[in-house]
Amino acid sequence: MYGKMQEHLQKELNSIKEAGLFKDERIIVSPQSAEIRVKSGQEVLNFCANNYLGLSNNPLLIEAAKKALDERGYGMSSVRFICGTQDLHKELEHTISEFFGTEDTILYASCYDANGGAFEPLLTDEDAIISDALNHASIIDGVRLCKAQRYRYANADMADLEAKLKEAQKQRFRIIVTDGVFSMDGNAAPMDKIMELAKKYDALVMIDESHSAGVVGKTGRGVTEEYNCFGKADMITGTLGKAFGGAIGGFTTGKKEIVEMLRQRSRPYLFSNSIPPIVAAAGITAFKMLQEENTLQDKLHENVDYFVAKMKEAKFDIKPTQSAICAVMLYDAKLSQEFAAALLEEGIYVIGFYYPVVPQGEARIRVQLSAGHEREHLDKAIAAFIKVGKKLDVIG
Repeated sequence: MYGKMQEHLQKELNSIKEAGLFKDERIIVSPQSAEIRVKSGQEVLNFCANNYLGLSNNPLLIEAAKKALDERGYGMSSVRFICGTQDLHKELEHTISEFFGTEDTILYASCYDANGGAFEPLLTDEDAIISDALNHASIIDGVRLCKAQRYRYANADMADLEAKLKEAQKQRFRIIVTDGVFSMDGNAAPMDKIMELAKKYDALVMIDESHSAGVVGKTGRGVTEEYNCFGKADMITGTLGKAFGGAIGGFTTGKKEIVEMLRQRSRPYLFSNSIPPIVAAAGITAFKMLQEENTLQDKLHENVDYFVAKMKEAKFDIKPTQSAICAVMLYDAKLSQEFAAALLEEGIYVIGFYYPVVPQGEARIRVQLSAGHEREHLDKAIAAFIKVGKKLDVIG
């Protein structure tokens, strides 16, 4: 049977290659950082990692991980409720709750698992989920695993959200679900208005803060801090794999009864190994660092403001951003790949995104800024964008 499927797959793969849209994985042979080395030996500046605070290779996190490796071992070889819970896991959960001003926290192997396991334990076909149209794939998959009624509102469109909330009044419980920052565009969900509508129409609120925690808000507490509703969300999901060290691991933090029910019935939690002790220890260190000072957040915000201003001066088409994500719009899928390849030759490591990751005709280069970037890094990237942009007739 595989011979037939093999022929089909080969044709599909060849068509992707012929269209210039084949995804090649570039191999890094150095630690994740603002400056990295790829397998060819080329030294490049990295502008496409989720390493928003530059902590992926931070000495304090590495030290915490090494200490945990010596004192708590390499892996847990178990799920949490059997024999997979160490004191480090409980301490990390407590630290995350403190950071977000919530009552309790539950850890997952990833935020994909946190979102995938969030809905089915809490909601039935009597209930409703009202989800932003640009929510992450993990939220979409989590909603699919639940029997609740589904409503989708246009991205950050409060009039459409209100209309969907009115429709959902016939259901028992309602929950509004949104990304804090939408990863392809960089815009933030207007949480103050969402909270007002949730109160008006008796709905819960869940936020995925993966791209906003550590980034948005004066102290990096995310969109609830940015929009003056800190501690008011019923559920927040997030990841340790971006701003908080970049390893792996996710979490749901929020109301204590919600978290306790997830511990009892959330399948990704019940049937997946605990995160390794080294990840838990480094995560604790990362959160405590950010509780003590805002130096990294301040530098990140300065870098974003500088880069976006200079790119706009150069007449690039930049989507409005409230985060560390800067979408440089090119609209043509093949052009996005040519542009990214040309930038790599200039020593700038970025990736072009196109359908189905973004809508048809919305291809772009997504630039991700970091507190690890210095001003000379930004200037080199801007100069490379201008050079390639003129060469490919993107700017005049």
